[in-house]
Amino acid sequence: MSQPERLPETEFDPERVVVRDKRRFDPVTGEPRGEAAATPPPADGAAAAPEAVRDTGSDPVAELTADLQRLSAEYANYRKRVARDQAAVAELATAAVVDRMLPLLDDVDRAREHGDLDGAFRVVGEGLEALVARLGVERYGLPGDAFDPQVHEAVMSAPEEPTATVATCVQVFAPGYRFAASGRVLRAAKVVVAEPGAAPEQDGPGAGESSPEV
Repeated sequence: MSQPERLPETEFDPERVVVRDKRRFDPVTGEPRGEAAATPPPADGAAAAPEAVRDTGSDPVAELTADLQRLSAEYANYRKRVARDQAAVAELATAAVVDRMLPLLDDVDRAREHGDLDGAFRVVGEGLEALVARLGVERYGLPGDAFDPQVHEAVMSAPEEPTATVATCVQVFAPGYRFAASGRVLRAAKVVVAEPGAAPEQDGPGAGESSPEV
């Protein structure tokens, strides 16, 4: 069996050995050397800047200010939504109460038309109308108003009104009620509507003459 070939022996040369000292501070003097000496230490009482700030150059004060402004705007919008929702809920509750009072208001109107609104009944009727007004509800609908299908309900039609240029309410069977602030209609006014009359024909010497043929 053959013996393995032995590698030639080399002599150890201490001059060819390279020793690299990677210590950042000299063990004898304690002074920094290399990159540690080139980097100045931070000033007393000042903390080193975060790596993210040094790398990106972002301003933390500007970022915090933008976040604060965004939160302030979101809170303002939230308060507006809450106030709007509260107003809508209050309006619905008021509408439910006033709707039950409308027949009583109609009785007061009929008594006033017949001259029966006097004495204690007058005090009660006027107090009821004042209470409805304090709730933010207004009464509307008078003869001569222009007809608006959004707030009027036509129950009858009348002959054409010669002097009118638009459909006109000539009689009110029942007044309408709506919220003064929002314009929301609680009950449309029941009216008799007259359409505008035809435009009058022109009078004059040449009114009935036909134009001459060319």
